[in-house]
Amino acid sequence: MSYLVDTVLNLALSAVVLVLSTFLWNYLRSPLKSFPGPAPASFTNIWRLVDVFKGRCDITQNDLHKKLGPAVRMGPNVLSLSDPSMVGKVFTTRNPWKKSNMYMINDVMVNGVRVSNLFSTRSEEWHSTSIRPIKSLYSMTKVQDFEHHVDTTLNFLMQKLEERFINTGKPCDMADYLLYFAWDAMSQITFGKNLGILEAGNDDRKFLHTSSRSLDYFASVSQMPELDRVLDKNPVKRLGPPTFGWAIGFSVDAYTKRMAEGPPATTDFLEKFIETKKKHPDIVDDNMVVTYLLSNVLAGSDTTAITMCSAMYNILKNPKVHQRLNEELKKANVTVPVSWKATQEIPYLDAIMREAMRIHPGVGVMMERIVPEEGLQLPDGRFVPGGAAIGMNPWVITRDEDVFGSDTDMFIPERWLQQAGETDEDFEARRNKMKVADFVFGAGPRMCLGRYLSQLESYKLIATMFAQYDIELESPDTEWKIINSWFVRQENIPVIIKEKVGA
Repeated sequence: MSYLVDTVLNLALSAVVLVLSTFLWNYLRSPLKSFPGPAPASFTNIWRLVDVFKGRCDITQNDLHKKLGPAVRMGPNVLSLSDPSMVGKVFTTRNPWKKSNMYMINDVMVNGVRVSNLFSTRSEEWHSTSIRPIKSLYSMTKVQDFEHHVDTTLNFLMQKLEERFINTGKPCDMADYLLYFAWDAMSQITFGKNLGILEAGNDDRKFLHTSSRSLDYFASVSQMPELDRVLDKNPVKRLGPPTFGWAIGFSVDAYTKRMAEGPPATTDFLEKFIETKKKHPDIVDDNMVVTYLLSNVLAGSDTTAITMCSAMYNILKNPKVHQRLNEELKKANVTVPVSWKATQEIPYLDAIMREAMRIHPGVGVMMERIVPEEGLQLPDGRFVPGGAAIGMNPWVITRDEDVFGSDTDMFIPERWLQQAGETDEDFEARRNKMKVADFVFGAGPRMCLGRYLSQLESYKLIATMFAQYDIELESPDTEWKIINSWFVRQENIPVIIKEKVGA
């Protein structure tokens, strides 16, 4: 027994020594020791993993930058920057910096082989080649070809809201229904049919649950990517998040059926991808078509819902904003579903949507790039050596007071409009400065491909809802719940909806 106890103690002591030695080695070889940051972050990435796991790392990072300045060490080899002027440098389109290995968490294992996707790949060449055939489909001009699918889903949403809440007087949790709408709309746009979530009025098939659990995993483990090899990518038994097998199956089935039945009466992304395969057979095969489909469904829903929830909640929390929006919609004499073209004729709606995205970006963790061999000179003269990881968090960038003005934690759509006494030239310069610093959809060659589609959906949804209905929070004291887990999701927006008189 004594021998067994001694053995266990020796093993435990050896483990402690190994861990402490690793921490010390991380500190000694860190090229970022001269930069300020939390003390534990000098030794290990465990500190930032725990912070992300807690669910509000955006608050932590903003507080650190306010206290320590524009460059904060978040790990032995990870530096967070808060200066919006550095976005164009770090996320340059010319000789793009390589993504860090945090993105590799999104790879999947197929027959023991690691397979990257359009989001997770670190190869700029493969990414550029793969999206080239479809890139033009996501321009603002082209995404309007799919507007009729958004209208179909909007009409269905209004039908369900009237059946379940307007006619009954029951409160509706808009955080749920805007998420249902976003997922069904993206499926409608992509496949010409929805996922049935609005029809069910709940997540009975666990699509959204699977997505949320996967994001919880990706957000935390991406802070220490080596853990993914042990958890999700080990060859014995994966311990990672639930897979998106349902999405792959849904996509493959829809693709197979379309190839058998031929093109639909109205175009959708699937049909466009099939056409692309015919035009670019050297790049696009069946597997690439499925990859495109999955990118639409899995990446294009949550972030759009987040923008719509941000706009809805903040409008209802600010009565003056709500009143002015109603007046502007009435003056525009819009019909529902409100067309994209009509939304562009309402400057205050645009200001609301831009402010909704600024104050609550969809992504709430640092997006990382590897500093090239020649290193990086910061504006204050400090030098970051090549090989270090530079991270920038949209929630930090969009709160820069030098760019966005004071009170950046407050919802003020008017900051996007010309101020009293402000000349046209000054307004244009100020607005352009804010647009340049806009990091909501990322920047550079990896900027979100579906940003214009997301804007089309969210602008139309908010305009339609407030043009058609009188909406108010169930209680003025209602506070939503925010969970930052890669995407910054919202919960608890209970509202009372009534048919607008004269609508």
